Amino acid sequence: MFEDNSSWGDAGAILAAAGVTEDPSYYRQFTRADEKAALTVGQRIQAAWAANDADRFADVFAGNGSLLMRDEQLTSRAEIRSYMAAGFAGPFRGARVTGWPLEVRFLNNDVAVFVTQGGIVLSTDDGLQPRNQIRATWVVVRRGPGRLELLSHQGSPIKG
Repeated sequence: MFEDNSSWGDAGAILAAAGVTEDPSYYRQFTRADEKAALTVGQRIQAAWAANDADRFADVFAGNGSLLMRDEQLTSRAEIRSYMAAGFAGPFRGARVTGWPLEVRFLNNDVAVFVTQGGIVLSTDDGLQPRNQIRATWVVVRRGPGRLELLSHQGSPIKG
């Protein structure tokens, strides 16, 4: 473990500042302050999907953030915003995502990696369908206490 874990910020405060209601059950066994803070990125993404808000979604990412979404490799906040705006106006209209962390690791004082399992729940689906389940890797960077950005997100399908 690295020395300066606590300065990742307070999860509740990070989420409140983003206008997101904290879901304590999301953290599962990852209950240390630094783990919970890093995992707020996942809750912010879920809230953006629930609102179908491309701006809110893209704002979680670093300016040079990367998102692998299905077959598309997006390499900037602007590309991510544009892709999600089109998605929320089209095939992702009314969709939401769900998921939970499986692993959290800190590479150094300013970089965390976590793995989640979950997926996209389309508006026409009754819950998470096997065809839309993914396991995802998230790289989160700390820009200062409570200032966390998603640098990279990559999801891989889980065949059910």
